[in-house]
Amino acid sequence: MSGRKTRRIPKPVPPQHLPVIDPHAAAVDVGSAEHWVAVPPGADPQPVRRFGAYTADLIALADWLKACGVTSVALESTGVYWIPLFELLETRGFAVRVVDPRQASRLKGRPKSDVHDCQWLQRLHACGLLAAAFRPEDQIIVLRGYLRQRQMLLSCASHHIQHMQKALELMNLKLTEVVSDITGKTGLAIIQAILGGQRDPACLARLRDPRCRHDEVTIAKALQGNWRAEHLFALRQAVELYEFYHGQIDACDRQIEAYLATLPARGDGAALPQRARRARTRHANAPSFDARAALARACGVDLTAIEGIESRTALILYSEIGSDMSRWPTEKHFCSWLGLCPHHRITGGKLLSSRIRPGPNRAAQALRLAARSLHASKSALGAYFRRLKSRLGTAQAIVATAHKLARLVYSLLKHGTAYVQQGLDAYERQYRQRSAAALARRARELGYELVPATSLS
Repeated sequence: MSGRKTRRIPKPVPPQHLPVIDPHAAAVDVGSAEHWVAVPPGADPQPVRRFGAYTADLIALADWLKACGVTSVALESTGVYWIPLFELLETRGFAVRVVDPRQASRLKGRPKSDVHDCQWLQRLHACGLLAAAFRPEDQIIVLRGYLRQRQMLLSCASHHIQHMQKALELMNLKLTEVVSDITGKTGLAIIQAILGGQRDPACLARLRDPRCRHDEVTIAKALQGNWRAEHLFALRQAVELYEFYHGQIDACDRQIEAYLATLPARGDGAALPQRARRARTRHANAPSFDARAALARACGVDLTAIEGIESRTALILYSEIGSDMSRWPTEKHFCSWLGLCPHHRITGGKLLSSRIRPGPNRAAQALRLAARSLHASKSALGAYFRRLKSRLGTAQAIVATAHKLARLVYSLLKHGTAYVQQGLDAYERQYRQRSAAALARRARELGYELVPATSLS
C-alpha cells in the first residue's frame, strides 16, 4: 500500500436543540371526531392525550390544559372543526393560535400519525416557529358569517337560473338569445306568463321592456316551441326555488343591516357626499339597504368612493379584514397577505418564478372583481387598467389593478382619510410627463438631446 495518507472524515456534529421560547405551549391535532393534544413533556406524566369532539370533551380538554399550566395553544386549521374548540379555549383565557397545516408538514421522513403530529406541532409552537393565521375581532367574525351566508344563498340561486335556462332550451324557447338576463324585468315577466298558461308568442313578446334591444317580432319568433308538461314542471320549480332563495337573501340583508347598526361608529359622522349618477343604479345582487352609509359609519371612511368598489364589494372587504390595519405593518405586508404581489422563487441568483401565491382569499377575490369592472371606467384607475391590459394581458392587468386597489383600501382604513379621485385627464397628463422624462433621460445616456417638436417650428 502506498504511503499516501488517508483523509480523516470528521465525525458529524449533532444538531443543537432549538431554544424553547414558550415553555407553556400546547398543540392540538384537530379532527372531526377526536382531538389529539400534546403538552410540554414535564407538565404531565402522560403528555399526549386523546379527547372526543363533543362539548363535554372540549370542556375536559380545556380543564386539562389549565391543570398543566398551559397558556398558549396552537391549532391546525382543519376544515371548520377547529372553530368550536378555538372559541371555547379563547373564552377560557388561552392565547390560541390557528396555523396553516403546511407549516408543520415540511419535514421529510417524519412519521405520520395523530400522536406524532400533535407532538411535532407542540415542539414547533414552543420554539416559536409557527406563524398565526389572521383572524379579525369577534364583531367582524359575526358580520363575516352573515356575509358568507349571503354569498352561499346567491350561489344557490344562480344554480336555479341555470335550471330555468335548461327547461327553456328543452322546450326550444330561445329566450336567452333575445334577452340578456332571463331574471330581469322582461325575462321574468315572460316566464311568469308562460307558467300562468299563456302560449301565444305574440302576446308574450308584448311583455318586453321598452329598453330591450330586440323588437317584438324577434322575441315572438324566439318563443315558438313545444310545451311539454315535464319541462314546464321543471321550469316552475326552478322559478319557485329562485324566488325562495332571493327571499332568504332579503332576510339576510335585514339581519346584516340590523347588525351594522349595533357596531360602534367611527369618524366624525359627517354626511356622505352625493355620488354621481351611474348608468346602472343598482346591481341585481346588491344589498337591499343603504350599505354605503352603514359601512361609512362603521369604518369611518367611504370605501365606495374608490372606483370599482361598490357597496357589495365594500361589505365583503370589511367583513374579511375589518378596520384594524395594525395587523399589517405596511401596505406591502397587506398585499402579500392578500396574495396580490409576486411570490419570488430565486436560487443561485436566478429567478425561477414570480407567480402570485395561490389561495382562496375572499378579500382578494372581491378586489379582482372590482378591478375587472374598471375596463370601461373613465377614471385614472380605468386608464391604468387599460394600459396594463394592452401591455401585459387581461389576467396580469386584473392582478396589478387589484394590487393598486388594495393599497388604496389599506391607506383609507389605516389613516382614516377620504379618497381623492384623480381624473382621467390628470392621469394621462402625468403619464405623458413621465414618458417624456424617461425618453429625455435615455437620450442623454446615448449622447443626444430630446427637443420638443413645438420648439422646432
